[in-house]
Amino acid sequence: MSLRLPDHWVWDSWPAFDGTHHHLFFLRASRALHDPDRRHLRASVGHARSTDLRTWELLPDALVAADTPAWDDQATWTGSVVQAPDGTWRMFYTGVDREGRGLVQRVGVAVSDDLITWHRRPGPIAEADPRWYEKLDLDAWIDEAWRDPWVLPDPDGDGWHMLVTARVPDGDPDGRSVIGHARSADLETWEVQPPLTTPAGFGQMEVPQVAVVDGLPVLLFCCWPDRMSEERRASAPSGGMWVVPGESLLGPWDLTRATTFDHPSLYAARLVERSPGDWVLLGFRDKEDGAFVGEIADPLPVVRDGDTLRLA
Repeated sequence: MSLRLPDHWVWDSWPAFDGTHHHLFFLRASRALHDPDRRHLRASVGHARSTDLRTWELLPDALVAADTPAWDDQATWTGSVVQAPDGTWRMFYTGVDREGRGLVQRVGVAVSDDLITWHRRPGPIAEADPRWYEKLDLDAWIDEAWRDPWVLPDPDGDGWHMLVTARVPDGDPDGRSVIGHARSADLETWEVQPPLTTPAGFGQMEVPQVAVVDGLPVLLFCCWPDRMSEERRASAPSGGMWVVPGESLLGPWDLTRATTFDHPSLYAARLVERSPGDWVLLGFRDKEDGAFVGEIADPLPVVRDGDTLRLA
C-alpha cells in the first residue's frame, strides 16, 4: 500500500530508523489548493512510520512554517534526520521566507528526543557562500539553490558532512548544479566548503543522498530533462532518478557515468535498507499521463549491477 493522503499531496521524503520502526518524513500540502504547482510555498513536514515500508501509521506533523518574521516563515522543505551522539535526533531541513518571496533557500535544524515532537534551533545554520555558489540571479535561474541537506557522519570519524543541492555562479545556466558541501565537528556549527562536484549538465541535482550498496559507494539525486543542459538532455531524454558510482561516500563521483533508474514517474527517491543487505528505493510518484500524482510509491527493490544500481 502506498502512502497516499486523501486530502494532501505528498512528495519529497527522507527516512530514519529507530531500531524498530522506519520513520518517513515528507513534504505535504493540501489538495484544496487545486493546482499542485502551488504546493511548494504551502509545504509542511508530515511524518509516518512503518515496520515494512508498505503499511504506514500516520503520526503528528513534524514541522510547519515559522511565525513571521523568520527565515523559514513561508515553507519548510526537504531535509534529512540523523541521531546525535547524545541520543537526540536532528532534522536538517530547507526553509524559505515570505520576505524573499520563497526564492532564497537556507538550511536550519530542529531537535527531538523521540522523533515525534520537534523544536527549532535558531537559524539558519548554513546558506550559499558566494565564494563558490550562485546567489539569487533571476536572469540565470529560478531561485537561489541551497536545499535538500543530506547529513552523514564522516567515514573516518572526523565530524559530520552536509551535502546540499546548489549551483555555481558561472557557466551555462542550464547546467550549473553541483553538490554543495558543509562540515561540522559537532552538528552545531557548520562551515560551508567548496562543492564536491563540478557542473555536468544538470540545472538542479535535487535531493542528494549517498550510501554504500553491496560494497559500492553511490550518489543519488534527481533531475528531470527539462532542467538539464541541451547536451545532457540529448543523452538522457527521460528519467528523473540518477545514480553515480563513487570512490567513497564523499566522492569523487564520475558524473559521466551517471545513469537513470527505469521508472517513468519516480522522483526524490531515497535508498532505504529495509533489512541488512535488502535495499529499496522509496520515493513519490510525480506526473503520470500529464497529471501530478503526489503519493509515496511502494518500495522498489534495488540491486547492484556492476558499477551502478538498477531496479530488481
